[in-house]
Amino acid sequence: MRHSLSFRTRRETLPDFETLVRPHLDHLYRLAYRFCGHRQDAEDLVQDLLVKLYPRHAEIAKVGKLRPWLVTILYRMFIDGTRRKARSRLELIDDETRFYESTASSDERPEQSLAREQRMAQLQAAFERLSDDHRTLLALHDIEGYRLTELEEMLAVPLGTLKSRIHRARARMRTLLDGVKELPTDDPAGSSMDLGNSGTLFNPSSLVTDERG
Repeated sequence: MRHSLSFRTRRETLPDFETLVRPHLDHLYRLAYRFCGHRQDAEDLVQDLLVKLYPRHAEIAKVGKLRPWLVTILYRMFIDGTRRKARSRLELIDDETRFYESTASSDERPEQSLAREQRMAQLQAAFERLSDDHRTLLALHDIEGYRLTELEEMLAVPLGTLKSRIHRARARMRTLLDGVKELPTDDPAGSSMDLGNSGTLFNPSSLVTDERG
């Protein structure tokens, strides 16, 4: 991760803590960025997480599945409002445009490229208008690829409640997409968009019907 997240304060215990959390920093920052929609807020959220956890490095060393545990705390810190509420325009992909590199072909016609950019803008505009709860659930489940059973344990929310909330989030997303859609497209190849690194497809046409477990 290019962003500098400093947690070096006590050198005598730093190696233990750093060794434990460093492999997960990129994932935590990416999630924080999807939650917050703003780089500075995302950095602050992850920084606050590190500060909160640093005194607990001995406890962290005993956690069996550390990444889900860290994500759970990050999620709760976000929902509890421990980061600033200011939010600017949400970007669903990073500034290296990995989305375009992974999907755009070298012989793509200009009109196809334009249609792809328009669809991405529509998704972005709709996603940033979701409530915090809806946005975080879709980010965790549909974009990052966490399964419902994983989220049930991570978020301490019953499976049935999770399904209902994700269903409502997708329905809301679809409604918002209908509201921001301005130009039609006749390119069926672009109907599914890869918005994350997990291989999960965020397909607007199946927002309401897909109940992936």
